[in-house]
Formats: sequence, C-alpha cells, structure tokens
Amino acid sequence: MKNYLKACAAGVAALAMFAGGAAVAQTKTTLNVQYPLGFIFDKVFTQLKTDFEAANPDITVNYLPAYKEYEDAAQTALRQAITKQLPDVSLQAINLQRLFVDRKIATDLTPFIAKEKDWAGQGFSPSMMALSTYAGKPYGLAFAASTPIIYINDDLIRKAGGDPEKFPTTWDGIFDLAKKINALGNDNVGLFYSWAITGNWMWQALVFSHGGKMMSDDEKTVAFDKEPGKKSIALLGRMVQEAGMPDLTPEASRAAFFAGKLGIWTESTSLLRVADEGVAGKFKWRTARFPVPGPDAKLPTGGAAAMMFATDPARQAAAWKYMKFITGAAGATTMVKGTGYMPPNSLPAKDPAMLKAYYAEKPNYLTSLSQQPFMTAWYAFPGDNNLKIIQAIKDRLQTVVDKSTKPDAALAGMATDVGKLLPK
Repeated sequence: MKNYLKACAAGVAALAMFAGGAAVAQTKTTLNVQYPLGFIFDKVFTQLKTDFEAANPDITVNYLPAYKEYEDAAQTALRQAITKQLPDVSLQAINLQRLFVDRKIATDLTPFIAKEKDWAGQGFSPSMMALSTYAGKPYGLAFAASTPIIYINDDLIRKAGGDPEKFPTTWDGIFDLAKKINALGNDNVGLFYSWAITGNWMWQALVFSHGGKMMSDDEKTVAFDKEPGKKSIALLGRMVQEAGMPDLTPEASRAAFFAGKLGIWTESTSLLRVADEGVAGKFKWRTARFPVPGPDAKLPTGGAAAMMFATDPARQAAAWKYMKFITGAAGATTMVKGTGYMPPNSLPAKDPAMLKAYYAEKPNYLTSLSQQPFMTAWYAFPGDNNLKIIQAIKDRLQTVVDKSTKPDAALAGMATDVGKLLPK
C-alpha cells in the first residue's frame, strides 16, 4: 500500500512538473517581424535575432519573407492590414511611415517611452526621434539612417588624369572628370546617379541640396517646381547630355561599379558593406561627400524605422523589447557593421567598444557622418496617394534619363501629375 501511495505521489509530482513546464512553454511569445532589402539586411537581422533571443529567452523572433524594397514594404503591409495579417513589427521607409499613421495602423509609442528611464540617455536623440514623429507623437524608432554619397573608383580616376585625393566638390568638376573617364573607352562609364532609388529620394536630394522643398508649408501645392527644382531637373539633364550618364537600373549600376567599369557612382551609404564585398579588393575605392550647391542646403535622411503593428498587449510588450534592442546601442552597432548605414543611436560612435575604433578603420563609412549638419527629414507626401505620387515622380524622371522629354517639360509634367494626386 505504501509503495502504491508513493507511486501515486510520484505521478502527481510528475504531472505537476509537466504542467508547470507546459505553462512556461505557453508563455513564450513568437514575434513576427518583416523587413525590406534582404540583400542588405539579411545577415544583420539574422545576427540581431540570435543576440535578442539570447537576452530574451521568452521571445522567439520569426521573420516573414523580406520585402523587396521600400515601396513594396508599404504596399505589402497595407494589403496585410486589410487581411489582418500584419507582422507585429514592420521596418518601413522613413518617408512612408506617414501612410500607417494616417490610416491608424501604426501604434503610438508614447506610453512605452514614458515607462523608460532616461530615454535620451539610452541614445535615442531628439533628432532621430523626429524622423518618426507625427503630430507630436512618436510612431517609430529609426533603425538605419543614410545620406546620399559618392563612391569613387580611384584606379579609373587616375587613368583619366584625375586625383582621387582631390575629388571635385562641385557638379561641374564631377562632370568634367566623368567625361575624361568616358574617353578611356573599353566600356568604362564616367558617372551614374542612382536617380531611381525609392522613386524620389535622390530627386529630393537634388532639390534639397539646392535649398528647395517638396511642398508648400501648408502642404496644399507642390514646391519642387520652383527655382531650386528647375536647377535640379536641369542638372539631371546635364548628367545625361554632358556627362554621358547611361540609362541603367540600380542593379546594373552596382554591377558596373563592382566590376571596375564605373568611375563615379552616386548612391546611398546603405551599400557600403555591399560595395566592400562586391569590389572584393579588385581596385581601390573611396567615398566623397554629396555636392550641396544651394543656400540653406539640406540632404534627405534615408533609411528605415521600426513600427509596431501589434495590437495585443502581450505581443506589444514583446515588440517593444525587440524594437528597443535593434535600435539601441548594441543593435545599432551590429547594423552599422553589417551595412554602412549611420547608427540611429547616439552612443555607439563614441564608444571604443562599439563603433569608435571601427570608424577609425573604415574611413569610407565616415563620409555620411560628416554630412550630419545637412540632414533633414525624407519628405512624406500627404494623403492616401503617397505611393502613387512617388511613382509619378519616378516616371517623369525616367523621361529625362531616357532623353524622351526635355528637363523643363518633365518638371512641369511632374508638378501637374503630383498636384492631381494631392488631397483636395
């Protein structure tokens, strides 16, 4: 009888242990996350998942298939909102966050930040928080930040008689050098300006660098058709007509630079790590600052921000932990080393254990940091037609690059197209 009672007691204890283990297992949260540009970010997010889960064993990060690009990220998420299949955390382009705020899809992060001790002291600076603030409320945490820079093939420039140590700071000087590289023949290309990135980022870079803006202060009429915009569209035309810029896709321009056939390549800092791997020591290359010819010149801050789409309180708590981690000092360090974007967090660049020593060894990565005084918000067009406006701008820029339309006519058409798509 005693043995029977002992056996029963042991069974009850085992069941209790099993039930306790099941309860622990049931409390584990699986967090669905989706990000864009897999060719840039896959390695980074794989490492972030490993590090985050090690620090948070009660949360498993599940990555949904990467969005192809920023516009695809927004379109996919908008469809997911309709079918109620949104990820808990979504990485969206800085200029497309407004879509999710206006449609009340994004979560206001104010209550979460309010519970944090010394938020700014954790490296979340007001300037970076401003990139995701709408109507005074934060709806995202900047994850990666970039400015347009110039990638230079030292070898081609020297062959053309130039000095990469004294790279031109004006577009006129750049065009003169590009023409000399073109004259080398052998399929060498002097200049490519990646005008098609996200449809309008590099267009904004031209307009802002000339002291212009996208819209009127009341956001009712376009402003990119004013004098700075006229200078900008004329400059794009000169890139084609004078500097011999070919009509390439962004992918083709990358391949040309990595193959050593493109001398001057204007692109985003986001491709620094990709360029390191693509060039792979075949030639010497460096980066230079983007020309800023206008008064009160600015450059749009590109990149992505983490937004919370989760609505369940438990999943929101897990999402907040993850968002803080990937945008905090440790996550930012991993992101910078894996991409070339600027850190959204103010702490790593000053810390010898994080990025200070890294930047000392990677001078190409410092160029974008030197442009911080010119950084401004990547403009988000108002209303539900944001994505259509971006496409309309891209379509008009294409006609300049393929020489089917004169620059001034393309600008007039662009202003008309965008005007029709603005909120009435």
